[in-house]
Amino acid sequence: MADYRWDQFTVRIPVKQNVEALYQAWTRQHDLENWFVRYSPFISDEGKPRGRDEEIKKGDTYTWRWHGWGDEAEEKGTILECNGRDYLKFTFGKAGVCAVTIIPDGEICVVEIMQTDIPVDDKSRAQFHVGCQTGWTFYLANLKSVLEGGLDLRNKNEALKGVVSS
Repeated sequence: MADYRWDQFTVRIPVKQNVEALYQAWTRQHDLENWFVRYSPFISDEGKPRGRDEEIKKGDTYTWRWHGWGDEAEEKGTILECNGRDYLKFTFGKAGVCAVTIIPDGEICVVEIMQTDIPVDDKSRAQFHVGCQTGWTFYLANLKSVLEGGLDLRNKNEALKGVVSS
């Protein structure tokens, strides 16, 4: 286990959807709020709010708030790259950097998220490596559920704590 990479991980899921719809799910506030977070405004690098259906751009910043948590539990970050087709990269608070790649494979696409630059102290291993990997696994499954069948699996009850779906 000495060669295990605590500073990164990758989670992948096949989704029966086209590249364009998957990219849009990650890059527009309205779509992101359908499967991931409850609040996700983006601000352009010029300081102007993006429209709910407007695609994000490199340099935009975001604030994300999750269902099942109060407004104090938020993540802020910056869009580092987005190619308008199948790839985006963003900072993820103290937890590192995330890159999302959408890979077409026949009638499906594989959605891959790689989180890198994770701090490797004991607290960060638990909170960011294990915790984020668990979170991304759930949210990718929810992305698949919402886009393939319309069922949103997120816990939206702030009083219900300690569940994987929030």
